Amino acid sequence: MKKENIIWSAVKTGLIFGVITIFLSFVGMVEVFSKRDVVEHVITLGQFVLLAAAFASGLISSRGTLNPPGQNKSLPALTAGLVAGLVTGTLLGLLVFAIGDSAEPALRKIFLNASPSLYQLLTIGKGAGNYWVMPTVGAISGLLGAAYLLLPELLRRPINRALLVVVFMALFSGLFRVVFINQGPGMEVVAKFLFGQTGLTVAGTLIFFIGVILIALFWNYRGEQIQSGVARLPKSGQVSLRVATIALIAFVALGLPLVSGPFIAQVIVTVALFILMGLGLNITLGFAGLLDLGFVAFYAIGAYTVGLLTSYGPFGLQHIPFWVAVPIAVLVAMGAGFMLGLPVLGVRGDYLAIATLGFGEIIRLLAGSDFLAPFFGGPQGIIGIQKPCLGTLEPFLKVDVPRVCNGIELGKPQDIYYIAVASALLIAFVAWRLRESRLGRAWMAIREDEDVAEALGVNLIQTKLLAYMLGAAMAGLGGAIFATLIGSIFATSMQLLVSINVVSLIIVGGMGSIPGVIVGAIALIGLPELLREVSEFRYLLYGMTLIIMMLAKPEGLWPSQATLRELHHSDVKAETKA
Repeated sequence: MKKENIIWSAVKTGLIFGVITIFLSFVGMVEVFSKRDVVEHVITLGQFVLLAAAFASGLISSRGTLNPPGQNKSLPALTAGLVAGLVTGTLLGLLVFAIGDSAEPALRKIFLNASPSLYQLLTIGKGAGNYWVMPTVGAISGLLGAAYLLLPELLRRPINRALLVVVFMALFSGLFRVVFINQGPGMEVVAKFLFGQTGLTVAGTLIFFIGVILIALFWNYRGEQIQSGVARLPKSGQVSLRVATIALIAFVALGLPLVSGPFIAQVIVTVALFILMGLGLNITLGFAGLLDLGFVAFYAIGAYTVGLLTSYGPFGLQHIPFWVAVPIAVLVAMGAGFMLGLPVLGVRGDYLAIATLGFGEIIRLLAGSDFLAPFFGGPQGIIGIQKPCLGTLEPFLKVDVPRVCNGIELGKPQDIYYIAVASALLIAFVAWRLRESRLGRAWMAIREDEDVAEALGVNLIQTKLLAYMLGAAMAGLGGAIFATLIGSIFATSMQLLVSINVVSLIIVGGMGSIPGVIVGAIALIGLPELLREVSEFRYLLYGMTLIIMMLAKPEGLWPSQATLRELHHSDVKAETKA
């Protein structure tokens, strides 16, 4: 590539990232993120975002100078990175100049977030007249991005992982700090040494960064030997190793609510509920290829059924125990799946998505309508839903008086945690067995081509109905647990966004993959729930994550083998020829 082309390409890349950083500054993301530190008293999360943008501009612009591979191209790559980072930083410097150092900058009349605090942030606390700060920082960051790209792959991967771990630990440092402190005085010292009030300490950052690099390098040299050594173990030894691993995971899972507090337990319960819905939709969409955008309707049916059967409020029907109400809710949701499946059996593709979307909206509107308010509570919803009881319930005397649990009442999020996680594990096992069964192969045949599947003897009506019914049953179980966790149920909780979230987590995790559903729920539901302090930007980050995932890893985080073969058929074919 000619020198003029390299410079012009770097300038364009720098302009793009500069515009992105200005946009993030004007919407207030940089300022809000700066309330949390990556390294306490050293760099805030907002400043890290700005540095990362300049670093990325340098890395991307220098990548073009290395293709096609040939002679030493270090100087062109470093030049491109320097120019791109300088352009990104210069745009931020111009923003600093436009904001000015007055108490009420004129630009704030148009952009409310162009505040003096943003001015201080963009000058790294240097204050008035320091317009050179961001161009300098941007140029250095862009140069580092280019230099990073020139490192051998053996070093880049460990550094990648180390940076990800440091950012992750910094984001959730408050949670880790609480968990460590709850373990006793000894762990409290460790917690304060590693985690500050708003981020990692300098010592903690160095420990995590260097530690991850050393572990990654060790695995690069010894990983294959360790794996081959495990593979050479006798069958009894492999079984013992698996049992020990499962026992360790079970020990951590059982003890986690006891040390993490109610907030973490509730987040895990929320993730488990979306796993239940995801596993249900994975049968309908991932296995059978039937797109259902009204899946939240089955979730609502399960929740309302439990609410009606166990509530002691004015809309409750009976004081039925939770353990009896849940199977009834699952059966009712399964019946609703049958009722939905019948009219849409002959509908395919986008038309099926619209039909199921209508079903979901109908259920939500009926549940919240005044017309059915005597039965479902209408806008008032259903309140006073009974908590699970390990024991007996005293006979009720009045309809509006709660029954007393003569045993252990599972009313806290830490208690519901065990029910939700156990249900998710059970349903995951059922889904795995279904996928390997004859019915599962019939679903996958329908997903690939309905006409061919029918020609091969697959009963389309029966197989599709079973997919709808089993998926609906799993969603109904999730709704039943949700109603018990919250203690009330309202139609406004059953928005279309819930269905979209479930579809998204399946796609991000990996279509048709059971582990992918779990990973997708953790990534799209668990992590945003833990980032409540930046809740106003959660959906912006959510959308960016989806876009990046579809571009960089369309098969998902943990894809099934069928999806891998479908999306990377050309790569597999090339490897076979080689």
